[in-house]
Amino acid sequence: MDQIAVRGGQALSGTIPIAGAKNACLALMPATLLSDEPLTLTNAPRLSDISTMTQLLASLGAEVSDLQDGKVLAMSSHDLNNHTADYDIVRKMRASILVLGPMLARDGHAVVSLPGGCAIGARPVDLHLKALEALGAELDLRDGYVHAKAPGGLKGAEIEFPFVSVGATENVLMAATLAKGTTVLKNAAREPEIVDLASCLRAMGAQIEGEGTSQITIQGVERLHGATHPVVTDRIELGTYMLAPAITGGDILLEGGKIGLVGAFAEKLDQAGIHVSEEPGGLRVKRKNGRVSAVDIVTEPFPGFPTDLQAQMMALLCTADGTSVLEERIFENRFMHAPELMRMGAQIDVHGGTAKVTGVERLKGAPVMATDLRASVSLILAGLAAEGETVVSRVYHLDRGYERVEEKLGACGAQIERVQGV
Repeated sequence: MDQIAVRGGQALSGTIPIAGAKNACLALMPATLLSDEPLTLTNAPRLSDISTMTQLLASLGAEVSDLQDGKVLAMSSHDLNNHTADYDIVRKMRASILVLGPMLARDGHAVVSLPGGCAIGARPVDLHLKALEALGAELDLRDGYVHAKAPGGLKGAEIEFPFVSVGATENVLMAATLAKGTTVLKNAAREPEIVDLASCLRAMGAQIEGEGTSQITIQGVERLHGATHPVVTDRIELGTYMLAPAITGGDILLEGGKIGLVGAFAEKLDQAGIHVSEEPGGLRVKRKNGRVSAVDIVTEPFPGFPTDLQAQMMALLCTADGTSVLEERIFENRFMHAPELMRMGAQIDVHGGTAKVTGVERLKGAPVMATDLRASVSLILAGLAAEGETVVSRVYHLDRGYERVEEKLGACGAQIERVQGV
């Protein structure tokens, strides 16, 4: 398996282009199942998770073509010949459950394996299933598969989620576009990825109002047509690379970045002593003076501080002046990167969903192991600031969510390389 080797101590400067959002693209791709006309996505990221979703859609009979070095995905579901999403594909990625709603809405039946993905807590799909049942779906869970049918089609309903779920909001939003009547989603997720999906569905002929707020209203239509849609900028990749000059010093322009995508995160960086400014080409980030300051973090649904930037922020705070407290309220068991950072000299005390981080002046390079997607890049960020060499193993996690990390950071002066087949 590949490893990433990082030699720290270099201030970074230059420009990093930010890709289209992985999490947005993984929700947009199943939308092709809602129509027999082509759906084309531009600004698509080139990641292993996108390849997995491509494989899943192809197994259902959809046609997916990579154009322009994978930045354009041309899809067509005019001839779906299979309605079973098999375990061997679905187990690789939790987002696979997003094919359930569209297949059920269009053809009235679907069989989907319960999903897998990063091991960061249970992250159950029961919210998806209960909401689809509210739309009239008949569900039977057996042998690890969801057997779903809606012989008379789905019917609009008022659905209030007991807690905010991005995936459930996406799944039900897609299903409701073809349901008979009006569907109202209350306590819906407000993330930019939800807004992006609604924009795409509207381009396909859906009638949707309220995306970006906690209440979304969908008026069902008989059919959707084809469309071309640009994938929104990846706010998690954006936030991750904003931390590169923060942790090393330097000055980097993040091409395509917008403050509205990372508002709560940027506020915390400002408190820590990091200057963030919006320019016509993107966001410019540089450290103000000296060591960063300790700040407290609580992860929350959008527009709060993103759980997907918690591990990366912890890496920065490992070198801060003072003690920071990070509280993880979205997913349990999401501090698995802490022991690896401690191998590099970090002082971290974890109790349940809270981590106390006392900053040290300098981390030290060490062999470390990625435990999940965001943890993997947090270790690379730590390595950029550490004395000596850090070698990160199990970087297949990294490749699920970040494209060409070593190229992007290397272009800004980082000493980083991928060691293949170790």
